[in-house]
Amino acid sequence: MRLRIDCAYDGTDFSGWAAQPARRTVQGTLETALATALRLPEVRVTVAGRTDAGVHARGQVAHLDVDPGVVAASAGRSTDPPLDALARRVDGILPPDLRVRRVSEAPTGFDARFSAVWRRYAYRIADTRDVVDPLVRGHVLTWGRPLDLDAMNRASAPLVGLQDFAAFCKQREGATTVRTLLDLGWRRDPSGVAVGDVRADAFCHNMVRALVGSLIAVGEGRKPVDWPAEVMAGRRRDAGVRVVHAHGLTLEEVGYPDDQELAVQAERARARREAIDG
Repeated sequence: MRLRIDCAYDGTDFSGWAAQPARRTVQGTLETALATALRLPEVRVTVAGRTDAGVHARGQVAHLDVDPGVVAASAGRSTDPPLDALARRVDGILPPDLRVRRVSEAPTGFDARFSAVWRRYAYRIADTRDVVDPLVRGHVLTWGRPLDLDAMNRASAPLVGLQDFAAFCKQREGATTVRTLLDLGWRRDPSGVAVGDVRADAFCHNMVRALVGSLIAVGEGRKPVDWPAEVMAGRRRDAGVRVVHAHGLTLEEVGYPDDQELAVQAERARARREAIDG
């Protein structure tokens, strides 16, 4: 059976999602806990979005293939449904900065990575002294100058759509930097913190943090409103684009199509990825 695992984590003390030798990662920590709970020598999960070091997640999604008998046996004497018992047991093993919100049986055709149609991130900035809160400093960037969100929204609008984001990505040889940016906008939450909402079919390395860095330059008046669009049109990394700190970024949600479309979406995305990597 394929299990869908919804989880959340504070990325501060993790070296990103992807497992790395001798480093504390979200994947490595989660896989160790799952293997212990399921009484297996090892397990391997597939994730929707591989977050960088220091990036947080509220709505991360992963999947795991496992024999149904193993899941049933792992429940032991618990009277809870096996998957509820598994989620509770895994949470009892995990450290406090990584939580499993739910474990469910995935629909036919579900793939946490390839079935996803979009990922939504939020970047949070405290740009005035009266909204700086030391209690949330681990996931909100403190910025020393007030930001003009109207200007940032005007600068964001031309970046939305199917475009080449090479100017905002740390490129990998042979990999495309073309992405469909579905939403990019700025607002203030009830506390007054500036929040940048970013949604796309997928993201390349450092893309969100570089976009935010360019828009901050507009928001504080160092660059004109049309500058980020001009940078993107250049299709190469621009030395003027600052990649902002990771701790202000949180993966909020991953979107999937209706159950009957999961397999089709996964095949489409997998074929596109193979063409890119091949």
